[in-house]
Amino acid sequence: MTSRGLGGVWRSCRRNAEDPAEVAAGSKMTGGGKRRSRAAVQGLEQCEKTKDVKKRRSSEADIPSHLCHEVETCYRLKMPEDFYHFWKFCEELDPDKPWDALQSSIGLQLVGPYDILAGKHKKTNKSGDVNFNLHWRFFYDPPEFQTVLTGDRKMQYHVGYFRDMPDELPVWVGENEAKKGCMISQVGDNIFAAVKLFLSRKFKELPDKKKSGILKAIDEKLTETAKRMGYSLEQKTVMMKQRDKKVVTKSFHGAGLVVPVDKNGVGYRELPETNASLKRICKAIVDAPNDDQRLKAFAPIQEMLTFVQFANDECDYGMGYELGIDLFCYGSHYFHKIIGQLLPLAYNLLKRTLFAEIIEAHLADRREENVDQLAV
Repeated sequence: MTSRGLGGVWRSCRRNAEDPAEVAAGSKMTGGGKRRSRAAVQGLEQCEKTKDVKKRRSSEADIPSHLCHEVETCYRLKMPEDFYHFWKFCEELDPDKPWDALQSSIGLQLVGPYDILAGKHKKTNKSGDVNFNLHWRFFYDPPEFQTVLTGDRKMQYHVGYFRDMPDELPVWVGENEAKKGCMISQVGDNIFAAVKLFLSRKFKELPDKKKSGILKAIDEKLTETAKRMGYSLEQKTVMMKQRDKKVVTKSFHGAGLVVPVDKNGVGYRELPETNASLKRICKAIVDAPNDDQRLKAFAPIQEMLTFVQFANDECDYGMGYELGIDLFCYGSHYFHKIIGQLLPLAYNLLKRTLFAEIIEAHLADRREENVDQLAV
């Protein structure tokens, strides 16, 4: 890195929008990257950023306001209405232990911010030292992901909200099995839809269909509650499809990254490597037999860091964001220092300050096990 470093982009961006070299569709940019084509940008314009349509009705869910405030204060995130309504649904199933209401029947447990509704944070002497944004944060969870349900502990299956912006409501609900890797799959735009999909898979996996009575009862009650509350049970809603149009790159985790891109394509430029070639570069670094070979294998990454510097200087913040997320998703500690340079800066440039704080804390305490921060 030069003495300016990646931090040198903290300045106002002044661009000559009339410069044909800068606005030409798909033109190559300084640093080897390429901006999105004009057609792609127009596609984004047709899908203008919408306001959060999920009205927050936690009061209707009859959750004490001080509890709602405590959840959002601990996480510094707004929680959607379905979060509270699902808690009430589980309270109806098991008034004494709603967090365990689905444990014996389908193997799901309510965790993360639900632990605050359950009062678990008050029953441990660690609560004062807990960073709740690391609470139930699994190894591959990016800052955008917030776990609310866990399942198979062996595979570290978990379900959570995915946000593009920390000050907005989630764009959808996703699932991941940390023992398998970084992939995050979409399972609806609310927790009811996610559990409905989970139940449908449980039905198919059930060896003895005669024992499906409990699953059917839960499924019927969940479906009735979701419809009464007006929640979609589709795995892919219209709003989710609209968000897909704003994705500039899928990234290694498959959830896609969204950054502001103006009519001239300013905001994102492609990495000079495909996902497949970047994974080969990462593998060569991790598998290097010694430090000398590893240093040589890092050369393409070092070149990309220079490209990211150029991109940041020209307000294409998405490039460094993508490279940082991809290296994080690859999962090797060899990349932690570079991730620590790339992602906090990218998030700050994108005005996603909380995500910058989360990635810094996660890199400092990235665990493969024992992700329950309240456990004694």
